[in-house]
Amino acid sequence: MKRLLVLENGEVFVGKGIGSERERDGEVVFNTGMTGYQEVMSDPSYCGQIVTMTYPLIGNYGINRDDFESIIPNIHGLIVKEASAYPSHFRSKLSLDEWLKHFDIPGIEGIDTRKLTRMIRENGTLKGRICSSEVNVDEVVSHLKEIPFPTDQVSRVSTKTRFVNPGTKERVVLIDYGVKKGIVKNLVAEGYEVMVVPHNTTADEIRLFQPDGIVLSNGPGDPKDVPECIETVKALIGEVPIFGICLGHQLLALACGAETVKMKFGHRGSNHPVKDLRTGQIAITAQNHGYTVHADSIAETNLEVTHVNVNDGSIEGIRHKEELAFSVQYHPEASPGPEDAQNLFKEFREMLEAARKGFTHA
Repeated sequence: MKRLLVLENGEVFVGKGIGSERERDGEVVFNTGMTGYQEVMSDPSYCGQIVTMTYPLIGNYGINRDDFESIIPNIHGLIVKEASAYPSHFRSKLSLDEWLKHFDIPGIEGIDTRKLTRMIRENGTLKGRICSSEVNVDEVVSHLKEIPFPTDQVSRVSTKTRFVNPGTKERVVLIDYGVKKGIVKNLVAEGYEVMVVPHNTTADEIRLFQPDGIVLSNGPGDPKDVPECIETVKALIGEVPIFGICLGHQLLALACGAETVKMKFGHRGSNHPVKDLRTGQIAITAQNHGYTVHADSIAETNLEVTHVNVNDGSIEGIRHKEELAFSVQYHPEASPGPEDAQNLFKEFREMLEAARKGFTHA
């Protein structure tokens, strides 16, 4: 079936429909990963977005039962050059098209994804709609120009109830802003008792759990859209060790007085090189974010920069100078992506051990 991708700048791409036949708006972004499309499509951080995969063939190893990062996906659409109709892998249970249909997610294939990616790189992310070829394009463009970007993504993807993953070691409270399953799996593998709580859980409520440490999860959208989360983090700094990931990294920075800004087209993929300024080592990382900590805003805070992006010099990691708190902009659990950064879970463990021995400062 012929389908259109209409962008707010008036550009129209004509392709073939895959997945659901519904029409859906979203922020059009691109991901440069060659593999890991299942994890990308189920990552809560893509809530409200239409994801373009830059690798030309997607769906070739199908969809399996294990590699999901959330139970219910929150992407608004998928754009690919070619969707494999006949996947080949021993774990495959569904084709890409079947999975998209099951979750009522529209997709489009056969468009020039290179042209679309260049357009986003030059102009920044754009609002778009995957729709029928029979629509009035001018009306769709007018609608896209008028609608604002959503601001409620975190509340949409965060858990609504608390739950516990039992463990035999320290108690870690994981504040869920849109957490990926891979982060929970890594914390459980460390032996922690992981208590997952909603994004709007207050500092006083968290204190009642008497945690040994706190993890601030990844999540979608602008960190300034959740000011109550910033205040919670601010109140907890210095009480127990804190480890922030992606959106959690931005929230820690804001809680310490730094600023965040929207990037032109963000970092989304599994091949982003990050340099650890403390060791000089470079890790290849998986990333998914459209906002970053403003470098100039760090000077007036108690934060120091620990990691930077090799490609554009943006901040990828910070650490509190006085308290046991640190964070990174990328995804150390490597779901999907390389495992270069999993040592950060060891760094968090060392902080917990230091706190247990009575050290209260970094």
